[in-house]
Amino acid sequence: MYLPEHFAELRVEILHAALEHAGLATLVTSGVDGLDAGHVPLLVEPGPGPYGRLVGHLARSNPQWRATADGSPALAIVLGPDAYVTPSWYPSKRESGRVVPTWNYVAIHAHGTVRFFQDRDRLLAVVGRLTDRHERSRAHPWKVADAPPDYVEAMLSGIVGVELAITRLEGKWKASQNRSEADRRGVEEGLRLQGDEEMAELVRGSSGSSG
Repeated sequence: MYLPEHFAELRVEILHAALEHAGLATLVTSGVDGLDAGHVPLLVEPGPGPYGRLVGHLARSNPQWRATADGSPALAIVLGPDAYVTPSWYPSKRESGRVVPTWNYVAIHAHGTVRFFQDRDRLLAVVGRLTDRHERSRAHPWKVADAPPDYVEAMLSGIVGVELAITRLEGKWKASQNRSEADRRGVEEGLRLQGDEEMAELVRGSSGSSG
């Protein structure tokens, strides 16, 4: 992706944490009919290699996995918070008028090679970890073991595992780093006034370079 230096986030630990927080990814693959994209929750595993891997599962009836050769290049895209930024938030608007709207956002691209797996025990482990990841903050977390065993087996037979071994990992934290300190504070205040605390905090922590 287009990645100006002042928006670049390349620290693996920060990118892994953001991937874990987001959960849902767009998995882009290339198959016999060209590009295909699926939307799947993925887990981050820190190894092997410097960037780790992403794992999850697709519906067995999803043609994407059948059309994609094991070991072929793929891309997982994860989006974080985003927000429209109006020039009205910039003090510099009143000074020069030389401002335009923009969009602040977080995006992570994980490039790598994709493989699919059907091993029952590994599938069950991935489903269990995904469930625990998204249920753990609830007062009464649901667990895979709460469902009848025969029902779990039937559900497992309807999915295929996916693994993306990451060979390149990059993030874009576009949070007004290219604006003056006064303009960044104006954006932060404007975001808070409209209730967007998450993006406001990202702008608050922005500097000339986040990478």
